[in-house]
Amino acid sequence: MGKHEDADLILKLYDLRRETVMREARNWLFTFNPTGIQDVMEVMMGEHSGHFRMVISYWDMACAMVVNGAIDEELFNQTNGEHIFVYMKVAPVLQDIRAMFDNQDFLKHLETVVKRIPNIDERIASMTERMKKFAEMRARAAGQS
Repeated sequence: MGKHEDADLILKLYDLRRETVMREARNWLFTFNPTGIQDVMEVMMGEHSGHFRMVISYWDMACAMVVNGAIDEELFNQTNGEHIFVYMKVAPVLQDIRAMFDNQDFLKHLETVVKRIPNIDERIASMTERMKKFAEMRARAAGQS
């Protein structure tokens, strides 16, 4: 596929992210910090199940396009970062989710694309630290209200 077609698909993916319900789901995921499989189970059985499933399946689908050559991987990673953030959120519990659902391919495309990014471990560590600082700032701000 040519660069023009790759760019067009990336712009279409961007437009989908701007859809109202998807934006709500993405905003919710920002606040979700699973520390164990129980956190995921509570979400899957609760009011945010749709939000969780929408965001993770969206990014796995987008990454499937990359893995299968429909979108240039370098261009995809240069124009997106949210897939890394989503992976960072689920990575600590991904193997448990796969075992629970007996599906070793769950989020396989997302994981594949993210793990091929150079220096990804350092990048995820930096993102994790930044998210902790944001959480502390939100907690302080909530305490002042």
